[in-house]
Amino acid sequence: MELLEKVLSRENLNKAYKQVYKNKGASGVDGVTVEELFSYIKEHKEEILYKIRNRKYKPQPVRRVYIPKENGKQRKLGIPSVIDRVIQQAIVQVLTPIYEEQFSNSSYGFRPGRSCEQAVIKALELFNDGYDWIVDIDLQSFFDEVNQDKLIGIIRVFNYSKPPGF
Repeated sequence: MELLEKVLSRENLNKAYKQVYKNKGASGVDGVTVEELFSYIKEHKEEILYKIRNRKYKPQPVRRVYIPKENGKQRKLGIPSVIDRVIQQAIVQVLTPIYEEQFSNSSYGFRPGRSCEQAVIKALELFNDGYDWIVDIDLQSFFDEVNQDKLIGIIRVFNYSKPPGF
C-alpha cells in the first residue's frame, strides 16, 4: 500500500479524528468547532479525499493568536482548522514510525513516549558516569528561520517509499 493510501485509510483517519476530538482545542479561521467536526466530515468527506488524492487540497490559513509568556513577551500561535488538524494527525500517525527510528536515542524533545523528566534523569545518570557536558538545544523559531528547501531535501533522503507528490 502506498504511503498516501495508508494516510487516507479509513482506520487511520478514524484514529486521527478521535485524537483531534479528544484534544479539543479552538476552532480555526473557518469557525468549525471540534463538536461540529463529525457533521463536517460526514458532509465533506468525499470532496476532501478527492482533493488530497488529486493534489488539489489546500489547508486553510491558520488563525493567529498570541499567548502571554512569563517574561512579558507574547508567543505567536497558529491554530489550524479542525479538519486540517485531522489530516495532519493522520499524516503524523503514518510518518512517525518511519522517521522515529532515524532520531538519536539521546533526543527527548517532542518524541512519542519521551518526556522532559526522562531527559533530566538521563542527564543525571550521565553526570554520575563522569560526563561533564550536556548539550541542550532550544529550537525556538526553528521553522521561522530554517531553509525550507534544504529541510525538505533532507527529509526526502530518509523517505523510503515516496509516493508521487510527497
